[in-house]
Amino acid sequence: MTNEEQNQTNEQSTDAIDQVESILPIADVEEEIHDGEKKVRHKGVYLLPNLFTTGAMFAGFYAIIAGMQGRYFEAVIAIIFAGVCDGLDGRVARMTNTQSAFGVQYDSLSDLISFGVAPALLVFNWSLHELGKFGWVVAFIYMACAAIRLARFNTQVDEVDSKYFIGLASPAAAGVIVTMVWNFYDLDLGVGGAIPVAIATLITGLMMVTNFKFFSNKAINFGGRVSVLWIIAAVVVLGLIALKPAPILLLMLAVYTISGPLGFVKMVESRNTK
Repeated sequence: MTNEEQNQTNEQSTDAIDQVESILPIADVEEEIHDGEKKVRHKGVYLLPNLFTTGAMFAGFYAIIAGMQGRYFEAVIAIIFAGVCDGLDGRVARMTNTQSAFGVQYDSLSDLISFGVAPALLVFNWSLHELGKFGWVVAFIYMACAAIRLARFNTQVDEVDSKYFIGLASPAAAGVIVTMVWNFYDLDLGVGGAIPVAIATLITGLMMVTNFKFFSNKAINFGGRVSVLWIIAAVVVLGLIALKPAPILLLMLAVYTISGPLGFVKMVESRNTK
């Protein structure tokens, strides 16, 4: 069979597949990518990274249901699990070279549910409801900031240095909210003061839409060599988390959240001294 006959056969097979898919009630995903100087259209999605994204979205939805039913600790663990899945989907996609435009958008929608809607409803049901309308407005502002943060990230994904996030990443912001709830839960302090919780929620939400730079885990080369001191430090941190997970995680996330404004202040001071 000549190359021309082979190409004709392939085209006929493709047409036959397209005809079958055209009568299906669910349309497949098509993406156009640049392969050198040519534009190539691909059908379908990559399975592995999108499975992790789906797992994160499922955990976020479960957290919403658990929070509405007053099962706050289960909601906290579900959002933390969503954060683990979210960290894996992007790294798996990069390691297996399965990044796609669909994956980016799907991941953002999953993040909005797991790290925007779920923490906002959790903190509202847990504490902010005591403040009436002001409480749900605070929860809405947090959720809206998460949506803006994700939309801005998608529009700047190819322009921003991968070593840094511009604005606090939504999983880290959600981590601040859920570890705050977790600490109150462990200490059996009830819902605590609604006003301080509202202030913390507002600050965390607004951090997502600032121009502060936060260190990105994408800059970490897990395949490279490092000093053994890093391994020792990791062992110590894991040990501390195992002993007191709630306060240690909250402390780590608080330090990370503060690092953005501190870095900005340091940059301004260095410019003024020049």
